[in-house]
Amino acid sequence: MIGQARNFLWLNARTLEQRWFEHVFDGGSAEAVVRAVLAYRNDDGGFGHGLEPDHRGPTSQPLHALRALQLFGAVGAPEHAEPVLAWLRDTCPDGSVPFGFSTSRDHPRAPWVAADDQGGLLLTSQIAAALHAMKIAHPWLDRATEYCWLRIDRLERTHPYELRGAAMFLDEVPDRARAELAAEKLKHLTQSTEGYAEGEGLDPHEFAQKPTSLARAWFTDDELARDLDALEQGQQEDGGWTFGFPAFTPIAHFEWRSIATVDALLTLRRYGRIS
Repeated sequence: MIGQARNFLWLNARTLEQRWFEHVFDGGSAEAVVRAVLAYRNDDGGFGHGLEPDHRGPTSQPLHALRALQLFGAVGAPEHAEPVLAWLRDTCPDGSVPFGFSTSRDHPRAPWVAADDQGGLLLTSQIAAALHAMKIAHPWLDRATEYCWLRIDRLERTHPYELRGAAMFLDEVPDRARAELAAEKLKHLTQSTEGYAEGEGLDPHEFAQKPTSLARAWFTDDELARDLDALEQGQQEDGGWTFGFPAFTPIAHFEWRSIATVDALLTLRRYGRIS
């Protein structure tokens, strides 16, 4: 399984995903991953240039900042989060992060990627989760955390991606008692898939990304076992995994498949399906 995935990544992946795979499965250095991420950094402290495959163009955008922070956390490099926090402080001073800034309007992006400067829970929750996972303390993160709590407390309906972001936030936020109460509420929310492609959605392991996730309680043992069985059996003949949403360009298809492949292997390892 891992050998086939390795071959797929050498044939198809960007340097970034190759370095990430090397670090987590072949003993590669964390610094090599950091260098690959920093190649996408702009002078303003943000990230651009297609770091997140659905948002092309050079301008610094929240989706790219999220991806950078997640990778810094994955390799234990929280010191590289400071410039991103400075960028977030300057561009999102109230702690609410939009899906995309209007500065991206002149560059290609997936049709579902907004460029309207409107903050929301979807990105704010995931960025806050990535920062909390690195045990970072910062005034901007305090504002983002309060924003997330406010939005989660007021949620009556949601959609799968927003729910996943909220679950990620609850897994990492320091107030564990409040997080447990909020997770119980979220379990019962109605999810809308309006605007989603046919068959698009998220699987249990994408909400409960590790066995200790609060969202683990949203699923029975049988539901999660079937989901992990399907994930394990989802490796394609070429060694890679696929992903459950449309690709808006051919290059984004291969970039997302590479990310999905490393994510699948890491999920299976976290749940004890592979060593």
